[in-house]
Amino acid sequence: EDLIPTGNLISNIGSSARRLDTIFSNNGIFSGNLSAVASSAQYADLAEKFQSDKKYEPGTVVVFGGDQEITTTTISHDTAVAGVISTRPAYTMNSESVGQPVALTGRVPCLVKGPVSKGTVLVTSETPGVAAALDMSHYQPGCILGKSLESITNTNTEIIEIVVGRF
Repeated sequence: EDLIPTGNLISNIGSSARRLDTIFSNNGIFSGNLSAVASSAQYADLAEKFQSDKKYEPGTVVVFGGDQEITTTTISHDTAVAGVISTRPAYTMNSESVGQPVALTGRVPCLVKGPVSKGTVLVTSETPGVAAALDMSHYQPGCILGKSLESITNTNTEIIEIVVGRF
């Protein structure tokens, strides 16, 4: 049975068997404004759209700069680090804007050059679009991208899960 709210009320409008993907307000079905509170999300990062110098693949580490708003860098420990191109953000700020979703916080796949262990602090590397382990002798405030959730035991570059965040 479908429930279409007609006034001020509280109701569950979806279930695990019948998920509501998008909520629209003032779309001709509902009168007035419709608001909802999410208690969980299917995906794992908070992203914002930024215009990029070119189309980057998901997992690419980006910095603020370039001809548009974001680009890649060849600077290790770059303090202009913005985040990682997101695969499927849980929430996208400025979702109607032109650009690519950049994960600003949360769990996201990322290109990382090893070796790294779980919990390794990550920064930009000299390889465009790739993260690497923090070298404390090159640390600068603002250079932290996040932390690794997986390990790479060799010097290969792989896509692994990380947590983006300046902590």
